[in-house]
Amino acid sequence: MNEAINQLTNIIDNVRQLKGHNIDWAYKASPAKWSNKEVIGHLIDSAQINLQRFVRCTYEENFRLTYEQVEWVAAARYQDADVEELIELWALLNLQIVRVLKNYPPGRLGIRCDNSKQEPNLQTVEWLAADYVEHMLHHLKGIL
Repeated sequence: MNEAINQLTNIIDNVRQLKGHNIDWAYKASPAKWSNKEVIGHLIDSAQINLQRFVRCTYEENFRLTYEQVEWVAAARYQDADVEELIELWALLNLQIVRVLKNYPPGRLGIRCDNSKQEPNLQTVEWLAADYVEHMLHHLKGIL
């Protein structure tokens, strides 16, 4: 868990530093692709869902919590948002995730929840934290 916390803390610092960089946040390679703004928006949605997972796993188990990523990005209109606001919202959500994970009840790290959309796929909190960081890095690689 400490590795996921450390990685997440470093990622937050790196992404916050992007605010002043000359990045074309609104460019879309095609209508079917997300812009960099929409990628940050997707990561905001992911942070919201995962924060709920981490908090709920402190007192509940075997629940299912998913989201429709494409629909959420479109509904939230991230393409029309101010990128600095998006980055700050993303950073604040992730700082809260760090706070929750740093103080996680040790006896609850093996608790599982279902993060699948079809067949049940129960994963532990530790697995979810590592996967969350990996998912984030996957999406940020094109921006960073």
